[in-house]
Amino acid sequence: MFRGVSLVNLDAKGRLAVPARYRERLRAACDSQLVVTVDRDRCLLLYPESEWDTIERKLAALPAFDATARAIQRLYIGNAQDVEMDAQGRILLPQHLRDFATLDKRVAFVGQGAKFELWDELAWNARTVAALNDTAIDELAAAAGLGSFTL
Repeated sequence: MFRGVSLVNLDAKGRLAVPARYRERLRAACDSQLVVTVDRDRCLLLYPESEWDTIERKLAALPAFDATARAIQRLYIGNAQDVEMDAQGRILLPQHLRDFATLDKRVAFVGQGAKFELWDELAWNARTVAALNDTAIDELAAAAGLGSFTL
């Protein structure tokens, strides 16, 4: 499980250093083979290849004649790129994916269980503030039966 936020720098070539605390786990889990794709929230999703393979199979199994299923396949599978973590723990993000997520210099590397989200630092900060102020989260918690759940 990957969790927490790390702020990292994106270099001029589009390389991003995977936070050191995750490197060995990724090497062991997927031999440094990762997959990056877009997300509807305008961030990037980064998966160990083994996790991505499961998701890709599920997406590929969606009905071929369903327009919504095809749109989802095009979005996630069509934009997926294989990336490899190098010996220094860096990955090279393709330019079109950096442009999609408006990644420039500072990137929030956000653990989300089996995957990571990659956000522009300012966009991540804005998203966090918006979530803290979102009263719909309380409604969602109540609807999900989390009323007695405490952190």
